[in-house]
Amino acid sequence: MPAVPLFALLSRRLAWFLLLLCGLAGAQVPTLSLESLPRPATPPREAGPVVPSQVLRWRQEAERYEHGDGLPRDPVQAAQLYCRAARYGDAVAQYNLAWMLTNARGIARDDAQAAHLFSAAAEQGMTQAQNMLASMGTPQGAPPACLKPPDADPAPVIAAATPARKPVALPAPPPPANAPPTIVRFVSLVAPDYQLAPHLVLAVMATESNFDPLALSPKNAQGLMQLIPDTAARFKVRNPTDPAQNIRGGMAYLRWLLAYFEGDLSLALAAYNAGERAVDRYRGVPPYAETRMYVRRIIAAIGGQRSHPFDPTVTAPSAMLALLRDPARPAPR
Repeated sequence: MPAVPLFALLSRRLAWFLLLLCGLAGAQVPTLSLESLPRPATPPREAGPVVPSQVLRWRQEAERYEHGDGLPRDPVQAAQLYCRAARYGDAVAQYNLAWMLTNARGIARDDAQAAHLFSAAAEQGMTQAQNMLASMGTPQGAPPACLKPPDADPAPVIAAATPARKPVALPAPPPPANAPPTIVRFVSLVAPDYQLAPHLVLAVMATESNFDPLALSPKNAQGLMQLIPDTAARFKVRNPTDPAQNIRGGMAYLRWLLAYFEGDLSLALAAYNAGERAVDRYRGVPPYAETRMYVRRIIAAIGGQRSHPFDPTVTAPSAMLALLRDPARPAPR
């Protein structure tokens, strides 16, 4: 058999390699899309209340599937678990899923969904997510399924409006055990002027400041009702450290939020913690772990009450309420 010159052998191998590449280029290579997956697109209804430890387990299991750490590497299963944890406000799960989407780590690339997920993690203070979001820009369109409120969350409620300045007659649990009597008396006298049940105001105050009039948060929220400077100015609070002014400012904001969300306490409380714009943008309680826990804690403190009478003359309702109650309706422009 005649010897084949080296350059000829290399040329043949190069030609074979180029033909292989052409064949691969023309082949139909299957891709995985997050929206085509059963769990990420339509996360399952949970059997009961989801506690933070369960959310952490979902995320930790997802990390093991993503990296093949003690489990077979399975990016699809990782995405499904990250999605479940992301809905309950786990910032790391939100970031990790966004990273998989941005880099096509076993699932199809989707920068639009990734931007929303990076945004949710960034809004919870995650520096890496803030850096990624700065390069991607503001998210556009509706939040993805992995950031929508879980199906187990109560649907928005419609409460009947009450005439302005009339006391709210609602079953009242006892004041928090550590509530100073002077504050309880003040709230009991003044809350009806804002069409608010006193026990709701006291529950918010207990969660916000634990009745410390000098409380100051890392975000510069001040006083008993933890008013940030913008909210204090918006409701004419000149001295946020003055207990009476602070309580009145917080009650004015609560009254406004209840009118804006037509008496839905979950939405109003979420907005008190995270801002009404975040509630509108996510079309429900935002996917922040702190906000979800905040809402659950206060609603539990007031005996599970989920609606509150409101004064419809205070402000026009949120334009997103119709969409929240009827997901099939087109979003307002």
